Amino acid sequence: MSHLRQFYLDWPHEVSIETQARCNASCTFCPYTTLDRIGERLSDEVLDRIIEELKDHPWPFFLSPFKVNEPFLDKRLLPFCRKVNALLPKANLRLFTNGSALTEHNIDGVSDLVSVVHLWISLNDHRADEYHSLMGLDFSRTASNLDMLHTKVSQGLFTHPVVVSKVRQAMEISALDEDFHAYVNKRWPLFGVHLIKPDGWLGDIALGSDEIPDTGCGRWFELSITATGIVSLCCMDGKAQFPIGDVKTESLFEIYNRPSYRERRVGNLSRKGIHPCSTCSY
Repeated sequence: MSHLRQFYLDWPHEVSIETQARCNASCTFCPYTTLDRIGERLSDEVLDRIIEELKDHPWPFFLSPFKVNEPFLDKRLLPFCRKVNALLPKANLRLFTNGSALTEHNIDGVSDLVSVVHLWISLNDHRADEYHSLMGLDFSRTASNLDMLHTKVSQGLFTHPVVVSKVRQAMEISALDEDFHAYVNKRWPLFGVHLIKPDGWLGDIALGSDEIPDTGCGRWFELSITATGIVSLCCMDGKAQFPIGDVKTESLFEIYNRPSYRERRVGNLSRKGIHPCSTCSY
């Protein structure tokens, strides 16, 4: 946290951008199906303005073109990322997907990008029936896409790190989590595996822990932009119930440095004294 305060008080450490509020999954651990903004999308003008403003960012930062959506359903994703590569040399791309839209075209498009931290694939189960119940997607299709990606990695045609993740059903790692880890290692040995602890999206879904850290939060050093332009409090504020600004009418710098938001970073405040952060175990 001290490193973040030293370099990212004025400019965000990460900027997440939901270019389009659309997803083809219905994950039980995600609030997407309850969003009011489904179908909304940021205009090209706003996206270009965000890039233009981020040219002034003095430090390396993460740019993550996703929030509560499947980003590869937006055909503008790859052109947007190419524009980021060309105009924002300090930006490091984090790409996220549920894997169902990882066509060869999209895989090759990501391969051609630079400064990609990782391609993160939210898979969540290795058993076909359970996967469908959990995410509403067809496992064979997603797994086939991952097979194709793995082949390209093994041939040196895709050189960015690939991570496959699972949201755990409990705070502690279970035997099922370990089985998932082993399955991914066996079928796709060149991919990393990450088991994510469950969180409750600020109460939107019945997950998470009652153990709230008596510390500040690294998410206060980020901006989380929804497809309507509203900037939500953080990545866990999936519905943007606690907005801190609107990129359609305000600059990123203005929103990030709004006194009520900036004071959290400057004072290293404990989340226990701030609503709704006092309910979050992230």
